[in-house]
Amino acid sequence: MTLTPADADKILADHFAPWVLALGLTVEETGERHAVLRLPWSDSLARDGGGLSGQALMAAADTATVIAVSAARGAYGPMTTVQQADGVPAPASLWRNRDFTVFWLGQALSVLGGSLSLVALPMLVLAATGSLVQMGLITVVTGVSGILTGLFAGHVADRCDRRRLMVACDLLRAVLLGAVPLLWLTAGPLMWPLYVLTALVTALKTVFDVAYVSAVPQLVGAGELTAANSRLMGTFALGTLAGPVVAGFITAGAGGEWALGIDGATFLVSAVSLRWVTFGRHAPPAGETAARAAAAPAGGLREVFTVGFRFLWGHVLLRPLTVLLTLLTFVTMGATDLLVYRVREDLGRDAATLGYVIALSGLGVVAAALAAGRLRRVLGFGPCWLGTVGLIAVSVAGIGLSRSVPVIAVLAAVFMFGMTLGGITSMTLRQEVTPDELLGRVTSAFWTVHNAAGPVGAAVLTGLGARYGVPAVSVAGGVLCLLILGAGLATPLRGARRGPAPRGQAADARIPGGRRGRRAGKTAPGA
Repeated sequence: MTLTPADADKILADHFAPWVLALGLTVEETGERHAVLRLPWSDSLARDGGGLSGQALMAAADTATVIAVSAARGAYGPMTTVQQADGVPAPASLWRNRDFTVFWLGQALSVLGGSLSLVALPMLVLAATGSLVQMGLITVVTGVSGILTGLFAGHVADRCDRRRLMVACDLLRAVLLGAVPLLWLTAGPLMWPLYVLTALVTALKTVFDVAYVSAVPQLVGAGELTAANSRLMGTFALGTLAGPVVAGFITAGAGGEWALGIDGATFLVSAVSLRWVTFGRHAPPAGETAARAAAAPAGGLREVFTVGFRFLWGHVLLRPLTVLLTLLTFVTMGATDLLVYRVREDLGRDAATLGYVIALSGLGVVAAALAAGRLRRVLGFGPCWLGTVGLIAVSVAGIGLSRSVPVIAVLAAVFMFGMTLGGITSMTLRQEVTPDELLGRVTSAFWTVHNAAGPVGAAVLTGLGARYGVPAVSVAGGVLCLLILGAGLATPLRGARRGPAPRGQAADARIPGGRRGRRAGKTAPGA
């Protein structure tokens, strides 16, 4: 339903106090993302010197906010004005949140299991075929399946009950991965089932991950989002570091097929834990969300994906963040390969030394997870995220230039600190500013767009590194990161404290205009 200026004038007449009506405000324009009101100048509103009084301007801004929100919703609803601090409110203890704690513990075990497959699957292929090409094909299947599923995963997550969707994804993955040891015992090593399994498991993982991120705001309040994401991402990163070690022991002792089977068992645990979690306590009213979802056109596959992309491109912060993060991913995806080549080939160190360097980089993950909440409250989103780009630039260039393994280990930890902190803050912002009924599609579009640059960047950086050397390419990568930082400083990200429209709240009023007539403009949520 579209709110017309006449409808908005009726809202003014029906719902506002006489002293507000005495301002003489009129609605000139309304839209899905804005409203324009005119405040006429008069002697009764003038202060000394002839200018409009601040009290009149503030009342006009508050009224414009109500009209803009009503225009965005299609109708008037009760609302109030609250004072919002510049930073993010200090979060309450997440340990008191039973639902989030159960969710977190279940996913921690699931992440560890997923890390087993990350190593065990290629090792299983190599043991069965001895072919590097076959290993590469598994990687290709994984990448293509993830990208194709990302086109519609957000639509599925927004249209379905997210808890049931995640439980279904977990149970199906448990069945698929649990079948591998049985297949290996009865029929012996077969490659085509692994290709099918990889495609299906990757598709289920993509849908699960989108639903997972979209469900977090339903478990915690807005002030707890940064702390919740810090804990989840820190656990994910630590599981990713520990998983390969456990996978190596299992594969060496029992075989890669049993590592995949154990991964399947962890998904069963995750599914059971989700049954004990109640979602929706912090979500918008169910009726309002359902009405908006039902009103949204379904469209074809292209329309399903572009709904999320249009929201990203139309948002004042998400647009530059998506563009800059896509460019940054071009560098960071290949940075790990440059690190491995630098330690193993340039410096001639053994695999154990490389393992120590990668293990020490995990300290950066832990530090970022612990510090993210405080840094976000003190610095705000923009300075926090842009600061991580600077840290990544220094660490990428330094790893390529240094010949000291301890220095490289420290720089690797700095790199992981920047990557983790940047991931936490960007995910939190996206959850804050995106309406619940769009969060799945926006998340899916965000991941699909910026992750698409990763494989290309990795191929380019490693190719250039083989030709010109890791030091030169690392310095070039660091310079590119600094250029990304410079571009970010020229966007609204520079001064962003938090999202301008956090999940249904109003944004900042803008009241430009001349002396004889003031136009009170208000950006609606999600602009």
